[in-house]
Amino acid sequence: ECVTGEFGHVYEQQYAVALFNSVRFEIEGGGAPQSQLLHRKNPLEDRSIFSGGLFQYLEENKRWRNRFVFVADTYNISFYENKMAHERSLRPKGTINCAGYKALTSMEEYLELISTSLPGIKAKVGSGQFVKCATQFPLILWHPYARHHYFCVLTEKEQKKWHAVLQDCVRHSNNGLSEECRVQTPAFTDAMRLHRQAQGHYGTWDMMCGGPPQILANLVMETLHPELRNLIGPRLKGKIQQRQRNWMLISEAVYKQVLSQTQAQYEALVQACEVQTSRLDTVLRTDMDQIITSKEHVSGKIRALVLPRAGQLLRGSVQPFLSSILEALMEPTSRGFSEVRDVFFRELVEVSKNTLNGGGKDKLAEHMEKISMLAFHPVKMQSCYEKVEQLNLEGLQQRFDVSSPSVFIQRAQILMREQMDNAVYTFEHLLHQSLEGKVQGGEDLCKTIHCCQDRVLKKYDYDSSTVRKKFFKEALLQIIIPYMLKQLSPSFHLDLPRFQELIFEDFSQFILVENVFEEVVLQSVTKDIMMAVKDAAVQKKHNLYRDSMILTNSDPNLHLLGENPSVDWATQFRGGNEEPEGALGGGGQSSRRRRQVVSMIQLDEMGPLPYESCLEVPGVDFIPEEGEIEEVEVKAQEPKEQKTPTEPDSPDSVQEICYHSKPVVEMMVSASEEDFAVLTNGTGTLKDGKEEEVTLITTVVEEMHRKSPQEVNEQLVETGSPYQEAEGGLQEKGEPAIEGKGEEDEAAIKNAIQEIEIAVQEEDGERITECVVDSDAELAPPLVDSSPSGHDDGGFQPPTNEALNEGKAQPILDALKTEDTVVDPGEVVVVLEPGDTALHNE
Repeated sequence: ECVTGEFGHVYEQQYAVALFNSVRFEIEGGGAPQSQLLHRKNPLEDRSIFSGGLFQYLEENKRWRNRFVFVADTYNISFYENKMAHERSLRPKGTINCAGYKALTSMEEYLELISTSLPGIKAKVGSGQFVKCATQFPLILWHPYARHHYFCVLTEKEQKKWHAVLQDCVRHSNNGLSEECRVQTPAFTDAMRLHRQAQGHYGTWDMMCGGPPQILANLVMETLHPELRNLIGPRLKGKIQQRQRNWMLISEAVYKQVLSQTQAQYEALVQACEVQTSRLDTVLRTDMDQIITSKEHVSGKIRALVLPRAGQLLRGSVQPFLSSILEALMEPTSRGFSEVRDVFFRELVEVSKNTLNGGGKDKLAEHMEKISMLAFHPVKMQSCYEKVEQLNLEGLQQRFDVSSPSVFIQRAQILMREQMDNAVYTFEHLLHQSLEGKVQGGEDLCKTIHCCQDRVLKKYDYDSSTVRKKFFKEALLQIIIPYMLKQLSPSFHLDLPRFQELIFEDFSQFILVENVFEEVVLQSVTKDIMMAVKDAAVQKKHNLYRDSMILTNSDPNLHLLGENPSVDWATQFRGGNEEPEGALGGGGQSSRRRRQVVSMIQLDEMGPLPYESCLEVPGVDFIPEEGEIEEVEVKAQEPKEQKTPTEPDSPDSVQEICYHSKPVVEMMVSASEEDFAVLTNGTGTLKDGKEEEVTLITTVVEEMHRKSPQEVNEQLVETGSPYQEAEGGLQEKGEPAIEGKGEEDEAAIKNAIQEIEIAVQEEDGERITECVVDSDAELAPPLVDSSPSGHDDGGFQPPTNEALNEGKAQPILDALKTEDTVVDPGEVVVVLEPGDTALHNE
């Protein structure tokens, strides 16, 4: 309450000053250069950023569970029990506002950060961590005060994509102060800066992220957190990991309570200030000239006092370092903006290629749907962001009291995303205007695309130069002004209050001496900063335009297009009947579909992840690896029935290659249409008498024309000669023959012949089963329609062989002869007609 009370008093003073500056800017106007690219007001309307499955660690029961994670256009992360719960608009299990967080991808980084949470305690990797990651690819959201969130995925590809998404959520959430609020935002930032300066904290602040209530909570925790740590830390008992965990739970509980209080207090503060807005605005518009005159008079007095000392400090401690600071800022930032241009160019080249290959307007509309959200695609923009992340102010941070370059990195990344979206939005409108009402072929479409592309790139180069120069100036001011204020404030702290007497009491709430003092210091260094940036623009390596090069009215009708709504490519060029790719039901919007910026993560040859129903994930050993998941999915997708291919395909699979490279024995038998049998005894006998293991059986069904009984008898007689030849051949090779046929054999043979003759007269057709034996492939599963009571050998052996050993291959006897002879299996043709129940049962 003490911190928020002091801040509230400063905020009320700065609110009147910010209102004065806003009204003055409205009356006098500004001279900022006009943007060449169009700006989209609400680019993420009816869009979602990303969604997918993640394993989340639950601290309540210390288990990992699969959650469906949804990232809306607000960049808040919501996780549900499963995808169906999200589609039904159920309440999420939890929601994360990523402001102030860091997205980590290794336990080493995480342990290094939490080791500073308690003094004198430093945990090592693998030394009994209180969070044991279930996979090798963790994703951790770390916050200095709030709750930590632990996720993991199965593959590195998923980890990279999710890490890019989480970083984008952090980047967007940190930029929580809206620039469109021309009174509240300046009042809040100035009040926060003056309050921290009064506490002796100058320079940038890493926790200046999120919305005003979150920043206020961070301000409170900046003082409260060390006090609690010194008070509670020594009293914590247990092992290192347990003490760290208990301290994080305490910190989280305190931060939640502080955040709830700052939320209520800030809302009450803003409401109290807005009540006075109408009265203050009336006074400002009535006495604006007198207020400006009074301020200029006070500024002149303060300038005369401060400038000599400020000039000396500027020449001795700032000017020698200006060029090095600017170079450290410009090099990575220019590379990042150049990468934005290259990414945009590559996407348009890809569109031109696909259009030239005969895609037409339908294919063009499909690609434009994806390109329209290119700026908000964290994976595609990652290469641009990585260029800026190389920004390093090492050697200058301590001198100018810069905590870290993260503030400048995130600001540059936000500007890069805005410029990319402006370029895409401008290209969309130019292309739509060129295609409207025209019928063009592939080559004409490519010419139109190239023409629009060149126009947009020229505009992007100019706007990029303008935005970067503005960014460099602001960054230099953020680095140098706090340093100069820190050096000058002690010298003039006692002299400044006497200047308040020069201000009329009616205008005293709009003119504050502290603000005038900072403006004087700012003016003293602005000239040097402008000259440094101007000199840098001459260097070609940074691709900056000179200030003298101003594009005015280069495309006077372009900004009229910006008033039109965004182009709906799917509706105008694709009929609007197709569901957009990645469409997901938005939370609370059951009747509308939200198109997703980033496509769902679908790993190669992988279907839905296991544990989709939010089953408990017990540990590392029970989470399948990528190869295991692929094997499970392949088995699940195998068809229950195999169909005969119409045309032979190329031998791409392992089984097809083995089919063409290994010996194959084909056995043609006829079977009933309802009951099919397959060889499953595991062996087969080739012509040379060697036994070959049966590893793959393929069943092919074909229809045969009906034969008369006479044709069947003639066929049986004609097959006698091959049987005798086979018998002689096998006996010469020394193959053993099975002897001792009894009356049971003869009865079975007669019974089989009678049933064959009866079955021929029936109307049912015959089918032939061709069994292809492969020596290297695996046994195929039996057909669904196969008889469950069939014997392991498929029912092709007579009842006399029932008692023989099934583990060995048995020779085939000439059952139609009177004596026992051995027959070559490659020459056997057995015809089974429907109704042959005796053989079928065997």
